[in-house]
Amino acid sequence: MDLSHIDFVGVAFQMIAFLFAISVHESAHAWTANRCGDPTARMLGRISLNPIVHIDPVGTIVMPLIALFTHFPVIGWAKPTPVDPRNFKNAVRDDILTAVAGPVSNFLVAGGTVALMLMIAKTSAHGSFLVKGLAQYGPGFAQVAGTSFLVPLTLFFYELMWINVVLAVFNLIPVPPLDGSHVLRHFLSDSVRRAYDAMGIFGLLALVYLGGNLLSRLISPFLEFFTGVLARF
Repeated sequence: MDLSHIDFVGVAFQMIAFLFAISVHESAHAWTANRCGDPTARMLGRISLNPIVHIDPVGTIVMPLIALFTHFPVIGWAKPTPVDPRNFKNAVRDDILTAVAGPVSNFLVAGGTVALMLMIAKTSAHGSFLVKGLAQYGPGFAQVAGTSFLVPLTLFFYELMWINVVLAVFNLIPVPPLDGSHVLRHFLSDSVRRAYDAMGIFGLLALVYLGGNLLSRLISPFLEFFTGVLARF
């Protein structure tokens, strides 16, 4: 297999950013569930930024490796955070809050990386050149942006922003077992909910492998918003 065409630095940054993003995401689920009365995830050590406790063999290892060799963006999922709704003070409200906490945490990280990149843009003309170039042309711009230490730093922040946005929007899609399904299922009848929940991993895999255009259309507006903020400053 010819690996000469692979940007290993970019891949390494994407994987580090991905592992951090899923760790933040799952920790947010666990923390929120604990605040809502369910200590299950906290007792299992899931309120942690250590990616090892969140690794899912398929979603965290196999899917990113497939993405690496197919030039598909790094996307995947972590081991689901265990939640026992019977412990919630308000079953419906707290389940929804716990579900959306993950995507919200990723949007917050993305916003934080944008703030850091704007600080870099304000520090020097080269920093501004880097940030605006990445916002306009994407990660490939780093290859022609010079050898300053700001190049890998800014590129990593860009990848971190990008992956957190993708993970947040992806998880809000109402396909079981993604977080968005935990919102929608509460508005379904019992019979429809049972069939909906039964979709499980098959619906998720179909979305990933067959819904490429749909995913792109859902995610692109959010990415354009964040990169647009960078390009304007």
